[in-house]
Amino acid sequence: MIKIVHPVAGGVAVLTIAVFWLATALSELFASAETVAAVKTAIPWGFLLLIPALAATGGSGFNLSRGRRPQLIITKIRRMAVSAANGLLVLVPSALFLASRAQAGEFDAAFYAVQALELFAGAVNITLLGLNMRDGFKMKGRFRRPAKTHPTTSRGV
Repeated sequence: MIKIVHPVAGGVAVLTIAVFWLATALSELFASAETVAAVKTAIPWGFLLLIPALAATGGSGFNLSRGRRPQLIITKIRRMAVSAANGLLVLVPSALFLASRAQAGEFDAAFYAVQALELFAGAVNITLLGLNMRDGFKMKGRFRRPAKTHPTTSRGV
């Protein structure tokens, strides 16, 4: 069961963060202030999906590692620590601040400064989670290329 929960929860987490990031970027670039406000107000509600998905991913990942600590697992753990700190210290407070400002219609310099910070921090988290996903695929052997055979060995010589 854990072998199913980990990739599904990880995929949900990455997809959720990517949707937050894209919705923010696209609404800021192409939509009205009302749409921006709707997006910024909806994102904190998305935490109800994102936070359990991240917790399930982390918990199941630790369980799957079962005390093994090859370099790839250590690297994934370090990335997750940076991603979690980024989320708790930058992304969640930024999202709450931006939702509050957007609901009040206050699209001032502070709003756009925090918006830029949030987009940068979100891109960092997408990158870190994507790298962890890639390394998870490596650990499962999904990115291994088939071994090339030498022409003389394939003839049965």
